[in-house]
Amino acid sequence: MIRWSVLLPVLACLALGLMAGLGAAEIARRQARGELAVSAEADARIRQALLESEVARYRLLPLALADDRDVIAAERAGAGSGAPIDTLNEKLERLARATGAAAIYVVDRDSLAIAASNWRQADSFVGSDYAFRRYVRDAQRKGAGQQFALGTVSHKPGLFLAQRTRSGGVVVVKLEFDWIEAQWRQAGGITYVTNRSGVIFVTSRPDWRFAATRALDEAQRSETVRDSGALSIHPSPWSRRKDGLLSVPGTREGYLQVETARDADGWQLHLALPASASIDGQARLVGFAVGIAMLALALFALWFVLRSRRRRLRTSELEAAVVARTAELRDEMEQRSELESRAAQLREELRLANRLATLGQVTASVAHETAQPVAAIRNYAAAGRKLLERGLNADVDGNLAAIDALAERIGVVTSELRGFARKRTSAGTRTVLAEALDGARLLLRDRLSDVTLRAPVGLSGITVVGDKVRIEQILVNLLQNALDALAGRAAPCIEIAVRVEGERAVITVCDNGPGIAPQIAERLFTPFTTSRDEGLGLGLVIAQDIATEFGGSLRVVPGEEIGLGRGARDLQAEGRNGACFELVLRISK
Repeated sequence: MIRWSVLLPVLACLALGLMAGLGAAEIARRQARGELAVSAEADARIRQALLESEVARYRLLPLALADDRDVIAAERAGAGSGAPIDTLNEKLERLARATGAAAIYVVDRDSLAIAASNWRQADSFVGSDYAFRRYVRDAQRKGAGQQFALGTVSHKPGLFLAQRTRSGGVVVVKLEFDWIEAQWRQAGGITYVTNRSGVIFVTSRPDWRFAATRALDEAQRSETVRDSGALSIHPSPWSRRKDGLLSVPGTREGYLQVETARDADGWQLHLALPASASIDGQARLVGFAVGIAMLALALFALWFVLRSRRRRLRTSELEAAVVARTAELRDEMEQRSELESRAAQLREELRLANRLATLGQVTASVAHETAQPVAAIRNYAAAGRKLLERGLNADVDGNLAAIDALAERIGVVTSELRGFARKRTSAGTRTVLAEALDGARLLLRDRLSDVTLRAPVGLSGITVVGDKVRIEQILVNLLQNALDALAGRAAPCIEIAVRVEGERAVITVCDNGPGIAPQIAERLFTPFTTSRDEGLGLGLVIAQDIATEFGGSLRVVPGEEIGLGRGARDLQAEGRNGACFELVLRISK
């Protein structure tokens, strides 16, 4: 038994889906056609630009040749005069080959061709009379002329560009459009260009050439045939359908046609793109999709009413699940916060470990730095005893002053070591850049003694953001890497340069070592990447992390940027660019 209470709403849903589908199909058809028209117009403008650029490329050629000395000399000498004509023939031949022009020739004031780019060929233009050509007459009368016509010798269509010379002759360049027409064919659709009378001259469909796109009277038809050299003017190659699309013989497809504005010569480009299949297919697809969607929406509404009770129950279940999931997420967030705190602590400990490892590497330098003052102190003390025995108190006082100075020197070195080894300094977030540079150089003084070091001067006024110890850690790391790279090299040199760029201080450390291998440079700031057998590959990673924490950066300078500083230019002149690192720190206000 049919349940009308259910069947009638279902039938209403079907009718609603059908009407929605038909309406959407019609809207989609109009929209698709409009979009295709916009796209076709843009495409047509591009193809017109290609045509105009090709013509413009050749327009200056006859203008330049009109004042050419070889052309002037050949006109003065006259046809068949020997050397001047031969020179001009060879020149036109080279120009035609270089520019791609179909032909270049020169006619005298009597319209007789005296030189041509095809002078070597059996069908050469030399000696031909061109008084019948309109472009020659226009050039002689007005100074310039152009004409689209079939060639009298090649029988190939092309555009003839003519320019009058000083002696009253004419230089002619013929431009053929085979390349452009081939490009249009590859781009798809049908492209053709008409003159003021609507006759097709240039086209991607050669069988359409010299066809009239609109009705011509007998005078217009005769003038076009005479001017172009065509045997006849063909009827229109297409017809207009009721829906406004073009019907092209040999295909069932409808074509959407657009055209550009006429240029100064009256040429107009037309583009016809296949449209009916794509537009109808898109309209059907949209109509079907909208109809199905509307039907599904209506049926869903019925279904929604029937399951409203179950939905309330499901809502309660979801709320309970949300509460449980929220608790789980809270626990996960707390665990993640603990892990992040632990990770931060581990990073700080890793930085300290790096400083301690660096401190171990500079132990030899520090031992050498303190050994000499200690030995000197012992000598001064021994000498002081003897001076006391002799009663030379003034000399003893001098020895004690020297001992005091040496002890102060030892204190400076040990103080720098203690500060470098601490976990974090208490100097706040401001550091005098010169003090950090001096500290790094002091820690590595023994290793730097065998290297030419070019360091900047006059840095007392630069204060940067960051702890002194950790900035020293970055500089020590960079200097140690440079020293390791220079091991065993002749005339080792390191340049430290500092420049101020706005609110940033840029410190570069360059060496004249072998440089960084490309496979290492790509992963230089990746943990455990190193070119040394004993290295861990963590120093640069930690240094970059410290610079980033202070609002700065650390990077390796690409090879093409090396050479900005005086010392780097010297290294570059020697053919040894080496490696260069750039440390950027914010200047403290």
